[in-house]
Amino acid sequence: MKNRIFFKILILFVGSLCISFINAKIKLPALVSDGMVLQRNQKLNVWGKADAGEKVEVKFLNKNYKTIADQTGNWKITLPEQKAGGPYTMTINEITLKDILIGDVWLASGQSNMELPMRRLTPLYADEIKNANNQNIRFFTVPQKYNFKSPQTELDGGKWEATNPQTILNFSGVAYFFAKELSQKNKVAVGIIHASLGGSPIQAWMDENSLKKYPEYLDEAKKWQNDDLIKSTESGEQALSKAWYTELDQSDIGLNQHWENFDLNDSDWKTMNIPGSWEDKEGSFEGSVWFRKEINLTKNQAGKAAFLNLGRIKDADVTYINGTKVGNVTYEYPPRWYDIPAGVLKEGKNIIAVRITNGSGKGQFIADKPYYLEIDGNKIDLKTEWKYKTGAKMEKMAPGTTFIRWKPTGLYNAMINPLINYSIKGAIWYQGESNTGKPKEYGDLLTTMILDWRNKWNQKEMPFFTVQLANFMEPKTQPVESNWAELRDQQRQVSLKVPNTGLAVIIDIGEWNDIHPLNKKTVGDRLALQALKIADKKNIIADGPVYQSIKVEGNKIILSFKSGTDDYAPVSELKGFAIKGKDGKYEWAKAKIEGNKIIVWNDTISNPISVRYDWADNPDGNLKNKTGLPASPFTTE
Repeated sequence: MKNRIFFKILILFVGSLCISFINAKIKLPALVSDGMVLQRNQKLNVWGKADAGEKVEVKFLNKNYKTIADQTGNWKITLPEQKAGGPYTMTINEITLKDILIGDVWLASGQSNMELPMRRLTPLYADEIKNANNQNIRFFTVPQKYNFKSPQTELDGGKWEATNPQTILNFSGVAYFFAKELSQKNKVAVGIIHASLGGSPIQAWMDENSLKKYPEYLDEAKKWQNDDLIKSTESGEQALSKAWYTELDQSDIGLNQHWENFDLNDSDWKTMNIPGSWEDKEGSFEGSVWFRKEINLTKNQAGKAAFLNLGRIKDADVTYINGTKVGNVTYEYPPRWYDIPAGVLKEGKNIIAVRITNGSGKGQFIADKPYYLEIDGNKIDLKTEWKYKTGAKMEKMAPGTTFIRWKPTGLYNAMINPLINYSIKGAIWYQGESNTGKPKEYGDLLTTMILDWRNKWNQKEMPFFTVQLANFMEPKTQPVESNWAELRDQQRQVSLKVPNTGLAVIIDIGEWNDIHPLNKKTVGDRLALQALKIADKKNIIADGPVYQSIKVEGNKIILSFKSGTDDYAPVSELKGFAIKGKDGKYEWAKAKIEGNKIIVWNDTISNPISVRYDWADNPDGNLKNKTGLPASPFTTE
């Protein structure tokens, strides 16, 4: 009997030890995982969770490092600086991490132009994607979350991924080309920690302490700490939106009568040329409109897989060919690229039908975009006359949305703070479009954020490189005020005043009709130039002409530019300059290159005061240096 009791006690004791051992397994943050890239030439943190008092041992590169988890179960070990290399393994107690590289790690952050993935850039970079196979370029994409209550210490997911034709599709285009250029030039692995969210203003990426000068932003952040408010706002708006679109669908006679069908009689439909806006013909309205286009195909073209490019449409579309749905997009920004499966197209008559719904603003097929059907590499132009008919007109606009995820501090708390233990070389930042409503505060906000991020990473001179906003919207015929120009100038001034920062100027590669220009390789390459010059101390030209000083002589203004950037590319006529007289009004100016100076004047202004260059939403200036890098827009005021 005593033996039985003894064995039962022994079994219970051993069992509890096993349970204790199982529970004692350490937990690592998502960043510390297989395939990670560690920052060379910096001390490296490895951290995680365990039971209070548990011993933790890290084995890396033939050395052992030990610590004990604190009373809350947190532990951290700091490894010494390491040289570039790999792949290596790391053992942390019972966990083995594989395929670790040591190179350079960069944080890439901002809004949609940084977020924009390679899959959205396919027409420009199809070969780049198809041939992507690079173990030295790795991405960690931070889950898109927000938190207004407190800074998180851990991410909700994410993993390190090496570059291949599948993974690259989800990589930030800007960050990918930046990483590729640096990896090639420096012959090291480059890891990108990508934390971006489309539409986000800068204050969403700043912590509570950084926004002390902006009580309205702090009040807003505090307001959204209320979970019930978030739930009620989201559910209320979703209900209103669902009701609006339900009413639209019920009212749309095109849905009820199946206007997508191949054999529909559309002989009484009106016609218009695409691209363009039906509201120019029908007057402004919110609702739905249907378009149909007949194309004829040969026997050789019939049945083959094809590609349909319908440019961009404001707002949402559902697109059919011969009654078969081939794709849809639910909002205005993404391009309409639809793959048509084999068997849909047929010999002779084919019908493309598009149902467009527009909740607010001017509905239209966006101008200066490609519209074609491609079969076997041959393109059938669709910029022609289409038939159209209104499906339904709504009495009011679609309900608006409160984008809670963009509110102050939320993205910092959930997407930046969990990263600060991880050693990085620097940061690249493409953001600002969402702050153009109040541009004059942007320079202070950006400066404050840079200094705060440097403090968080405990790197007082951490390199930080900004992408200046591209040219966008319709050009103006006269010099006017511009919030976009003002914000660009705020970005320019930060890059001049804050040490170890740089500016990638892209005023020459935007698209007037698209806030998301496709040429992301040039953006990444120009950011890489800044990194090579400032972070890697290479003796290269990384900037176009950088304005430095002004001198007034009679009716002319003489501009000087930073030495080394003043080797101007010759042009037949300099454009983009405006000059102001004592009446306070800017007029277009003539400008010419004289040695390393630029002379600006207007024959009707005898006492000029100041000059602006490329001061517009979408300017046409052509001042570059001989390396082809453009001058930043600037004002001498």
